[in-house]
Amino acid sequence: MDREPTAVGINRTQDGSVAVATGPSTVYSLQKERLTRRKHHWGRLGDLQTLYRPRLAALREPVDVVVECFSSDDEVKHIDAYHQEVRDTLRFRDEPWIVTISHHLSHLYSAFPPSPFSSAAGMIIDGQGSPVRDFTEFCGFGEETPPDMLEVSSFYRCERGRPPECFAKQLWDGDWDRPAGLGCFYYLLTRLMFTGEGSEGKVMGLAPFGDPEASGLPGLAVDGHRVLIPQEWLDVFAQRERFSHFLGGPGSFADCANLAAEGQRAFERALLQVTAWLHEQTRMDDLVFAGGTALNCSANGRILRETAFRDVFIPPSAHDGGTALGCALYGMTECLGEPSGFRWTDDFLGPEPDALALRDVTQAAAAEPGLVVERPADLAGRVAELLHDGFVVGVHQGRSESGPRALGNRSIIGDARHPAMRDFINFRVKGREWFRPLAPLVLAEAAPTIFEVDRPAPFMQLAIDVRPEHRDTLPAITHVDGTARIQTVEPDHTPFLHALLDAFARRTGCPVLVNTSLNGKGDPLTESPEDSLACLTGTAMHALVMHPYLIRKRDASPVPPAWTPPNGTP
Repeated sequence: MDREPTAVGINRTQDGSVAVATGPSTVYSLQKERLTRRKHHWGRLGDLQTLYRPRLAALREPVDVVVECFSSDDEVKHIDAYHQEVRDTLRFRDEPWIVTISHHLSHLYSAFPPSPFSSAAGMIIDGQGSPVRDFTEFCGFGEETPPDMLEVSSFYRCERGRPPECFAKQLWDGDWDRPAGLGCFYYLLTRLMFTGEGSEGKVMGLAPFGDPEASGLPGLAVDGHRVLIPQEWLDVFAQRERFSHFLGGPGSFADCANLAAEGQRAFERALLQVTAWLHEQTRMDDLVFAGGTALNCSANGRILRETAFRDVFIPPSAHDGGTALGCALYGMTECLGEPSGFRWTDDFLGPEPDALALRDVTQAAAAEPGLVVERPADLAGRVAELLHDGFVVGVHQGRSESGPRALGNRSIIGDARHPAMRDFINFRVKGREWFRPLAPLVLAEAAPTIFEVDRPAPFMQLAIDVRPEHRDTLPAITHVDGTARIQTVEPDHTPFLHALLDAFARRTGCPVLVNTSLNGKGDPLTESPEDSLACLTGTAMHALVMHPYLIRKRDASPVPPAWTPPNGTP
């Protein structure tokens, strides 16, 4: 081609999202929830025209191909209307070219092409993907396979420059009286105790507070790549009142914590068995892993430590929100025949910053009597001073993260040494359960001395042991089981974070800070400057970096060392 090719990817279902790949390595990705402020907002007709195109400038330029993906819901029935929306909204360089790929294939293309590996085994595990009738990859299923069967896991051999080979899938008939697969298991475990989508992380955080032997429940039944759920677990999933503690019912915290512990252990053990089977089948050194279950940091850490795979790559957007990027990369490599040089070295794939919006927000903040707007000559040093003094500071800079983890461009930062910092952020800023862990930022060069880690971990996807001698000194990021979900920080990819950590370390001797997502109770990550300023004014956060500005609450008091939640911490 004599011009840079452009491929657009659109995820039309859960965690609705869009992505644009242009030329050798330019990529943008944006989730619908960041614009509508509704977590896990599903894709629907009209999103492309009313939400995505106005926010992503790349969608206002000519494109070559659009690749869509659907899942197991009914949105695919509206495919003709979706395709018409594409033709009406986008400008194609030639005739409109619209391609649809199946769900697990879109996950795979979000994981292997942007990975650092030249070859790898691929593992996709989620609740449910496309039905057999909509598969766009060959995996050995003949006409005798019922077309309504749903993919719940898929396994691949991947080699750069060649289409991936799918050699196994677990299928499920969709009957919730007979659920199957690791994704269905964790979904049912979560829904028993919590309401709303995306609560699986609550179960993972709760599990270390329980006894995994409390009820003597069996492990999941694993046969090669297939995972089945024993009847004993199905009987437990029917006991809604017993496990209603977090739903306002009479259930006890202890019962919920014990069940979370048993469920997490069963999940991890089964996942390790499946991963061992995959290594036996492929004999490959490296693994790429995506799908909703790949967000389970505790299990991911065990894959890295305990399996025969040398290394594991999990994309920052391992959930359905990342499938739009997988679609765009499929369009670039498989439809347009162009190599993609994009590698997931950071997750800052959102729209380019809006300088006018930043100006308007800082001017509006300066006019508020309760706020002070500064422009420090040494921004990192000034923020390090605030953190040292016990203040909680938000960071809004650059392009937003595409995945669910805040990695420094839409983050809330605090002092990991502060004995009350975790409770203060959980209660007063995030408005969430007391047992939820907070993650550490750590200078990459210092990480091995504080954590049991021997490689970069930039995407906050692995639960790693905090070395015993540092656990008491870092209470805000050390979970009850002695682990932490670390993010290693290097100057090339996150220069301000590195400068901030360096300034804090020079001031305190500690190269670790707390990092959690910049959002209030029940909200997704902030996207716009207006969202981030609203988070500052609507929560107990003390200050906000809006590079190059610092916005502070005029009369804010730091978190006292002995601060406790209003009713105490259970």
